[in-house]
Amino acid sequence: MFRRIVICFTAVFLLTVSSADAQQTSKIPRIGFLDNSTASGISVLLDAFRQELSKLGWIEGKNLTIEYRFGEQKPEHLPELAAELVRLKVDLIVVSGTPTALAAKKATTTIPIVMANPGGDPVAAGLIASLARPGGNVTGLSSLGTELNTKRLEILKDAIPRLSRVGLLRSGPVDLQTKDLGAAAVALKLKLEEIETKLDPKGLESTLQAAKQKQVGAIMTPSGRRFFVERKRIAELAGKYRLPAIYPDKGYVDEGGLMSYGADETERYRRVAYYVDKILKGANPADLPVEQPKKFEFIINLKAAKQIGLTIPQSLLYRADKVIK
Repeated sequence: MFRRIVICFTAVFLLTVSSADAQQTSKIPRIGFLDNSTASGISVLLDAFRQELSKLGWIEGKNLTIEYRFGEQKPEHLPELAAELVRLKVDLIVVSGTPTALAAKKATTTIPIVMANPGGDPVAAGLIASLARPGGNVTGLSSLGTELNTKRLEILKDAIPRLSRVGLLRSGPVDLQTKDLGAAAVALKLKLEEIETKLDPKGLESTLQAAKQKQVGAIMTPSGRRFFVERKRIAELAGKYRLPAIYPDKGYVDEGGLMSYGADETERYRRVAYYVDKILKGANPADLPVEQPKKFEFIINLKAAKQIGLTIPQSLLYRADKVIK
């Protein structure tokens, strides 16, 4: 009888240990997603991110949990939102925009951080040691903000040969992109008018009115999530005030904007999913090189051009990757 009791006890013990081990092994990873905008404003990017994760075998709600935190265009909230994710002990944090990345890095030096789209140079910002070897807990994607903004300025000049004054919508302090763009404007014999922008309906209307008062011949927006969220309203107002514009992402043209030149943001968020996959499978972010965009699209919307009475030179149309008629 004693022997039977011992055998039963041993069996129950082994089953309990085996069950505990299985639960430990099948722990569902939890990642954080930190953005300074709104969920609705970047829904198309979130969809692309989740779709690519799914292709890689990570299905939200099944074998992956995602904790979303949005700053609602209030960057002062980012440090606390980042701290929340750290307290939740997430396995990694996906961030977009330099301020968001900096807030996450300040909150943790151990949890991996994957950048989706920092607006400037992540090395100059102190986020990574180098593109080839980030060296810390931050990796992901970078942008070519300065170079691409210069290219956009050149396209505006080609689209409007008599252009002499360009309005740059800006929100927040002057950054490296703005400084370098000023030098590019001088080289192209253009006057760059910086127009401080409040990213709300009344503020955007006032911004475009100010652009007209400053007699700018065209406008451009910097890369960054804050402007992307308001892309539909910005494109509408540019049409209303008959101002030619070039944007950093095709999402603006999808909403009726005139022209865009840059990397496909949805494609970049798909690439972020690959970084998440590698890190969840054990890769060290310090050893994962930061990617720069390799493919750029130049898109022209002739419907928008007709709305504002602009004739796009044929030579520029030939250079476009896509022309919307």
